[in-house]
Amino acid sequence: METIAGRFEIDWSKENMERVRRTIVKKYNAEIHSQSAIEGVLELKEEHGFPAGDIDSIRIDIFDVAYNIIGGGEEGAKTEVRTKEEADHSLPYMIAAAVLDNAVMPEQYLPSRILKSDVQSLLRKVAVKPDKEYSNLFPDALPCRISVHLKGGKILMKEKRDYEGFFTRPLSWDGVEKKFNALYPSSLNNGLRARIIDAVAHIDEIKVADLTRLLGFEG
Repeated sequence: METIAGRFEIDWSKENMERVRRTIVKKYNAEIHSQSAIEGVLELKEEHGFPAGDIDSIRIDIFDVAYNIIGGGEEGAKTEVRTKEEADHSLPYMIAAAVLDNAVMPEQYLPSRILKSDVQSLLRKVAVKPDKEYSNLFPDALPCRISVHLKGGKILMKEKRDYEGFFTRPLSWDGVEKKFNALYPSSLNNGLRARIIDAVAHIDEIKVADLTRLLGFEG
């Protein structure tokens, strides 16, 4: 309490377990407040097919919590990115990596990827600005507006209120499997992969020990 918010009291007689229905899941390997912006810029790229070399600048208007933590607000500038710890809390880096690689997963945080000139150059073209209207919608939404300014003057724009994985738009089972497969160590066998997926799919029918035994198995 002292670290996060100071002392407070909770009347547990008035609380219930329904908060679990507002649980959110990350779609991308990125700081939680970045999820809608990453999804939005990837949707723009898929819809319009622009190459990174055509980008003059990118502007992200976003709620103040995201701006302060990952956008260059209270926690300082986010354009000097050299390490994983700096990269995964830099919205300019995550947006640049998404545009270049069509993904934000562990591979995008490898030192060799972070220090490449293409992502270092592009992240410096990303400007993040706080928006009062969006700030008032948080945390019931993760709103943002992505504006991609292309050379020649064309502007591509998309507004987001959530992403696939937010409680208003839960991640589908196919999406869960896709993310798990992307994160699954290539050194492990595919038989174990299938058994883990099946165990999670039937989590209400098995013992927790059955799942943890699979997660701890090496083979």
